[in-house]
Amino acid sequence: MIIDIMIADDHAIMREGLKQILAGCADMRVAGEACDGDDVLRKLRQQKWDVVVLDMSMPGRSGLDLIKLIKAEKPGLPILVLSMHKEDQYAVRTLKAGASGYLCKDSAPSLLVSAIRKVASGGTYISQETAENMALSALSKTGDAPPHTLLSEREYQVFDLMIAGDSVTEIANRLNISVKTVSTHKTRIMQKLNRTSVADMVHYAIEHGIAKQP
Repeated sequence: MIIDIMIADDHAIMREGLKQILAGCADMRVAGEACDGDDVLRKLRQQKWDVVVLDMSMPGRSGLDLIKLIKAEKPGLPILVLSMHKEDQYAVRTLKAGASGYLCKDSAPSLLVSAIRKVASGGTYISQETAENMALSALSKTGDAPPHTLLSEREYQVFDLMIAGDSVTEIANRLNISVKTVSTHKTRIMQKLNRTSVADMVHYAIEHGIAKQP
């Protein structure tokens, strides 16, 4: 299966650089480019896309608002955010807005391919560096790391989908893992967070600013 990608960035040099990184991947095709938010929305309606690689700082419509507009039109379309910002809270906000992954531009040469494959398969991508920065930031703010920062990457993916309302079976299908594996992760997550139900985990997520309060 070929992954059709839209690259959205207002700098032509950046778009060309990303295209060169992806040029050697037989399972990926840069099927179009966009230079601003309005261009993204226009091309979104013209054909089917598998992944949007989105710069967060384009002219006009950009950032969190653009992510929300894309998801309103194409709820199932994975968005991989590329940004110059390394702040953990910025990454958290993009994921909460609907993005499937967050990658600093500095890391694109080595991590872009794996990040695209991850979000295209239904997963959530955060680089190890970003995850570590998020944990360190939480540690510096509270004096002690919140339990959710101690979850593994896969556990956090399962946790994120659970608090979004996905069932164990839906999570298994999205992440291409077995129902039994999801159930095992669920048990470990509850132990690490000291919670006894999904409802408790949702309450935890709201308390820690991970999920929006309904």
